[in-house]
Amino acid sequence: MTKTARGDASQGGGAAQGGAAPRRRGRPSRTQSAEGPATRDRILEAARTEFSAHGYEKTSVRRIAKAAGVDSALVHHYFGTKEQVFESAIEVAFAPALDAPTAIDEGPLEGVGERLTRFIFGVWENPATRVPLLAIVRSAVNNETAAAVFRRLIAAQLLSRVARRIDQPDAELRAELAAAQLVGTAMLRYVIQVEPLASADPEAIIARIAPVVQGHLTGP
Repeated sequence: MTKTARGDASQGGGAAQGGAAPRRRGRPSRTQSAEGPATRDRILEAARTEFSAHGYEKTSVRRIAKAAGVDSALVHHYFGTKEQVFESAIEVAFAPALDAPTAIDEGPLEGVGERLTRFIFGVWENPATRVPLLAIVRSAVNNETAAAVFRRLIAAQLLSRVARRIDQPDAELRAELAAAQLVGTAMLRYVIQVEPLASADPEAIIARIAPVVQGHLTGP
C-alpha cells in the first residue's frame, strides 16, 4: 500500500468512527449546549435534590452531574464552582421567602409584625417549601462556605428589601432583629425540633412571636 493510500485509509477509518474531532475537555458538546435552558433547569433540580439529601459538604459537582445525566464540565459551564451551583440552587428554593417584604405593604403598619410572622410560618408549614429550606439551613449550619452563601442571600435579597420599607431609624438593624426572631424560632421548631415548640399549634406560636417582631420593626 502506498503512503497516499495509507493516509486515505487512516482518514476513512476516522470517518467510520464518526469523523468528528474529539471535543475539548471542560466544554459542553454541541448537543448538550443546544439544550440550553432545559439542561440548566435539570442541573438546578438535581442540585437541589442532592444538597437536600446530602448537604453541602457531601455533595460534589460530579454527583450533581450524574443525577442530572450530564457531564461534570456542563455543570461548570453553566454555574462555575460548587459554591455558585449551591447559591443558584438555594436562590430558587428560597424564592417563596423572598416575597416576605410584600407582606409589609399589604395593610396598616400596626399589623406588620403579624403579617410577616404569619407569612414566614406559612412558608415553613408548607411541606413543598419546608423541605428545601431545611436543606439550606442544615448546609449553612454545617459548612462555612454554605453559611456565607446563605448570609449573602439573606442580606442582599431579604433583609435589605424589608429595611427599605421601614420608615424608622436603624432600619437595617430592626430588620435583622426581626429576622433573628423568626429564624431562631424556625430553627428550634423545624430543624432541632425542640419540644414542646416542635409540636405546638402554629397559631399559638404566631400569637406569641408576632408582637415581638412588631416591636423590632416599628417599636421605639
